[in-house]
Amino acid sequence: MTLQIHDHQHARAVGNLCIFDTDLHHFDADVIEASSRHLVMVDLWADWCGPCRFLTPVLLKVVPTYGGRVCLAKIEVDEGDNMKIAGRYGARGFPTVLLFKNGEEVGRFHSSKPEHFVREFIEEHL
Repeated sequence: MTLQIHDHQHARAVGNLCIFDTDLHHFDADVIEASSRHLVMVDLWADWCGPCRFLTPVLLKVVPTYGGRVCLAKIEVDEGDNMKIAGRYGARGFPTVLLFKNGEEVGRFHSSKPEHFVREFIEEHL
């Protein structure tokens, strides 16, 4: 389940799930600025992408187990101007997962990965 971070009524209903959709226009606030408070993992995905469909359930399972120390920002690259984010960070395939800490990209991986890989990836940066 994801939500628009700017939908505050829904955010209160979901609580501290820390998984949300964002876009080019909200990226700096939702990801760059927020990464000074907690790790922000960015999932650049596309609806037509098979590996994206395999990775999403893994991310949705792993991220909530960190109790707000890690948030997940999902970005559908084919919506609006979102492909510009993929271009800015040199994403060459999907899914591409970026990890931000203190406003900087500190890690990334491509394609679908198993749960243990995602956990190890996060643990490296906590």
